[in-house]
Amino acid sequence: MEWIEKLNKAINYIEEHLDSEIEIESMAKITCCSVYHFQRMFSYIAEVPLSEYIRRRKMTRAALDLKSSDIKIIDVAMKYGYDSPTAFTRAFKNIHGVSPSKGRSVDTHLKAYPPISFKLYVKGEIEMNYRIEKKETFRIVGVKEHYLLNIEENFMQIPQFWEKTMKSHVFPKICSLMNKEPYAVLGVSTCMNGKDFDYYIAASTDKEVPEGMSEYQVPECTWAIFECISSEMQALQKRVVTEWLPTSGYEYADAPDVEVYFESSEEIGQNKCEIWLPIIKKVK
Repeated sequence: MEWIEKLNKAINYIEEHLDSEIEIESMAKITCCSVYHFQRMFSYIAEVPLSEYIRRRKMTRAALDLKSSDIKIIDVAMKYGYDSPTAFTRAFKNIHGVSPSKGRSVDTHLKAYPPISFKLYVKGEIEMNYRIEKKETFRIVGVKEHYLLNIEENFMQIPQFWEKTMKSHVFPKICSLMNKEPYAVLGVSTCMNGKDFDYYIAASTDKEVPEGMSEYQVPECTWAIFECISSEMQALQKRVVTEWLPTSGYEYADAPDVEVYFESSEEIGQNKCEIWLPIIKKVK
């Protein structure tokens, strides 16, 4: 329950700062995890990106201001952090379907997005096989792409990156580098500043870095390791965060997320995989 309480405190923080600066770093501190993991966790549980949730709440408040007072549109825009009327009008129209000037008319219908309130609801009807292991630091080498943190877009972008890599001459080279545990092809999401991250398709190795590839040092960490097949990877990632983590006694550690892909299967989507979730024991 403490984990859910922290999430609700983060929501309260948003409500208290809708008309001032909202610092994602402050919300991450409230929930005791990194900015990267907080945004990812929020998107999984709320089923909407954090930035979009904040935008909806600001435009809900802005609509109330326009309806209930004679405040100028430019002043409402400034109040909710928009430096230009054009940017505010675009955001307002995206949410309500009308311009701010039309939105203040009595007969105009607008949308309202109430604050989210998180409650503990663990389904648990489908088993999750996992183990907890501490592993020393290991070095990976492979190809990488840089992404802005947007869970919905990332869910489309990363599979496209995999498809492109597996069809290229690079993939066999990555496989040939593999000479250290874990003996598998790895997908590694690095934690950066909470706004963007690097995603590696790589192998654990002590070999030299081939031209066109990059290396990364995965830090020593304790991992909750979940078994699955490749076609279930994204669904299980969401279940781990929304069902397992809240009642596990663990919190996100400030370390990368790792996907481990073992031997190939002739049946598409049936490759044996593991999800490595970086964890630390909750401090009581």
